[in-house]
Amino acid sequence: MTRARHHVIGPEVRGHAVAEATGTVRGRRDRLVGLSHSLYDEPETALREHRSAAKVAALLTEAGFAVTRGVGDLPTAVVATYGTGDLVVALCAEYDALPGIGHACGHNVNGAAAVGAALGLAAVADLLGITVKLVGTPAEEDIGGKVLLLEAGVFDDVAAAMMVHAAPEDTVGASSLAVSAWDVTYRGRPSHAALAPWEGVNALDAMTLAHTAIGLLRQQLPPGTLVHGVVSEAGQAVNVIPALAQARYELRAPTSEQLAYARRRVRSCFEAGALATGAELELVPHGHDFADLRQDTSMTESYARALGELGRTPVPRHGELMASTDMGNVSHVVPTIHPTVGYDTGGAKPHTAEFARYGKSEGADRAVIDGATALAHVGVELATDAVQRRRLLDGVADRRHRPGGSAAARPPR
Repeated sequence: MTRARHHVIGPEVRGHAVAEATGTVRGRRDRLVGLSHSLYDEPETALREHRSAAKVAALLTEAGFAVTRGVGDLPTAVVATYGTGDLVVALCAEYDALPGIGHACGHNVNGAAAVGAALGLAAVADLLGITVKLVGTPAEEDIGGKVLLLEAGVFDDVAAAMMVHAAPEDTVGASSLAVSAWDVTYRGRPSHAALAPWEGVNALDAMTLAHTAIGLLRQQLPPGTLVHGVVSEAGQAVNVIPALAQARYELRAPTSEQLAYARRRVRSCFEAGALATGAELELVPHGHDFADLRQDTSMTESYARALGELGRTPVPRHGELMASTDMGNVSHVVPTIHPTVGYDTGGAKPHTAEFARYGKSEGADRAVIDGATALAHVGVELATDAVQRRRLLDGVADRRHRPGGSAAARPPR
């Protein structure tokens, strides 16, 4: 695709572009709120978001975007582009739900807000010399679709990446914990638990020893490092030595480097369980490691200003840690923001059924529109500020000239 070249745009054009983008978002309010409600009403879990992806794709196709589905070998991924400008601005839309409790992380709000921002920026794409790229990112709650899309090159031409996340309050600047997960399997040998227990190899004992060792290890792990797991299989009959035990464990740490250290220490605990019991150990990575989130300072300041103009006052969370997100991996490669857009949830926190109950509230609907509008304002400012535009374009050029192209900048797994 040939990128159109545009001259630096002055403040007077910026004001017009902000007004046009804002008007477009507000003019699409019913469609955007309808999308949020529809995603909420038909929650789909990781890699099963077929209806959700289709809804996003249909709305963008109707708006004139060039839409591609199934990108990066992810059937539920969507990439939609509008415009031909040299500055590529990406909006990341999440739409996967949680098993059993639906949109308890507010991804219906996230996804609809990203689509709204893309529509707002598309209305001024030719004026600003930008390409708007909406990236529908599956499985944030599981394997990390953004990591796969990053590896597939979807972000190679992107100068800036943005999204907002539903939350009980407006915040900017927070980081996130790097996270890694394992599927853990111990295989032993069955035997009658009363007649000949000595002939068996107890897989449950191996899991118990590993879990105990991890519990003792926590005292020696650096602050902010977390380990948590659930056991899904631990034998079938009480009078049979368990021959199979299975679990999933997650490790979290403030940085990717600290995560790697924790992974080595926790692996030793699992190996100890196998060594002590004679069971065979299998450790299989579940999904992809999520890197810590690094939010771009200039973009964060721009978003905070935009939110202030909408009557909101975001709480600065610089240096504080939230949970984990695969947007962290994107932020190690592309200048990124991932603020939260808040609404009243009755005190409920994300990842609870109580939080999910507010997903179609009046506050959540306002968060969709305000989040979309604020992101669109950031996109306008990036395109019309000569210093920021040059910084972002130079960043793309720098990645392309590194050995191995943009892939050289991707965080190690």
